[in-house]
Amino acid sequence: QVHLVESGGGSVQAGGSLRLSCAASGYDYRCLGWFRQAPGKGREGVAVMIYGGAGFTYYADSVKGRFTISQDNVRKMMYLQLNALKPEDTAMYYCAATWSRSGDGYCYATPDKYNYWGQGTQVTVSS
Repeated sequence: QVHLVESGGGSVQAGGSLRLSCAASGYDYRCLGWFRQAPGKGREGVAVMIYGGAGFTYYADSVKGRFTISQDNVRKMMYLQLNALKPEDTAMYYCAATWSRSGDGYCYATPDKYNYWGQGTQVTVSS
């Protein structure tokens, strides 16, 4: 069983930064990711990466160059650094994990492929 707990959300002004953390327990996963859901919208993939691996990361076009996903395998932590925040980044942010990987070894960026979820942490960006 995998248990995920997010922290680090908050309220900032546009242009500000936040760092989200996700503490993971268990071992039944090969991919980790951050997703977000704004009011009235569906959940979308923000950034995903291979657990314990290097070289593959995915970023949504809307966050490329501003957000950075990282992990600490020893502490079983995952992070999302959010820089140059915009009001449209306002959403509930979730960390997620899954054993599923694509046939060529990459991680999926769609929420339907992830079966372990944290409770979410709110990010609010004011203009």
